Amino acid sequence: MRERFDRLDLNLLRVLVAIDRCRSVTDAGRMLSLSQPAASNALARLREAFDDPLYVRVAGGLTPTPLAERIAPAAARQLEALEQVLTEPAAFDPVRSNAEWRLSLSDLGEIVFLSRIAAAVLEHAPNTRLTNAAVPAARIADALARREVDLAIGILNPKQRGIRSALLFREAYMALCGPTAPAAWRTRPGFAKASLVVASPTATFHQGIEQNLVRHKLGDRIAIRARHYAAIPDLVRAAPVVAIVPDMFARMACERQPLAMWPVPLKLPAFEIRMVWHESTERDAAQAWLRQQVLGLFRDGRR
Repeated sequence: MRERFDRLDLNLLRVLVAIDRCRSVTDAGRMLSLSQPAASNALARLREAFDDPLYVRVAGGLTPTPLAERIAPAAARQLEALEQVLTEPAAFDPVRSNAEWRLSLSDLGEIVFLSRIAAAVLEHAPNTRLTNAAVPAARIADALARREVDLAIGILNPKQRGIRSALLFREAYMALCGPTAPAAWRTRPGFAKASLVVASPTATFHQGIEQNLVRHKLGDRIAIRARHYAAIPDLVRAAPVVAIVPDMFARMACERQPLAMWPVPLKLPAFEIRMVWHESTERDAAQAWLRQQVLGLFRDGRR
């Protein structure tokens, strides 16, 4: 191993770390402003230096060999420590910043979180911009690693290496309906006779609500399946139906329209709302400031 180290060009370690993060030679080169041939040549030199393939091609990208699994995280830690020593941490001045924050929020998350985040951020950092990139949940970790998004909020707890998370609050489901709904709907027998509305956004945790209704033998009571949560307040106000929605959304809807809400008289699972980000932004002053704004707004279920 000493011989390997002696013949290793230490500049190649940046390429090793980038490939480990991206699992793509092309994307690693783009991250480091290298051409694809230059990045491929760097990987070839790494393979020669370590006498190991390091990364092998599989469906969807590259996978590390046992040696790469051992050395890449250590190299990443050492490079990060060296960067911290060699560079002064840049202070973040929100008043002067023109940063563009990229978030990942679902349809429901955009309704519940975006306006409050925008108000808080733009009050203190008026020249910054916000974009909701809405990355699919299965791609969150990859998008964070590639810096396609700065942070994501939702029912998320990715286990991939390099992902950090903070619990914001725990949430439960509520019943939401028009102001003249029958009082019997608040009871289990009455609820079982009501016409139900569920939102069915693609590939989210909330798809499970329909499965739970089927488990309670109420699947045949679903009268309306809405594609987006935004349609639900008008639906329950206009028709004799009751929707099952997360508590925070129900509260917002009742503040904006004359609606009624109460706990669903069924045993339904609660869920956690988390903020997630990549460890590479952990010490970035601007990113830390953005995360602090989100924590201040939503941690522990603040309304």
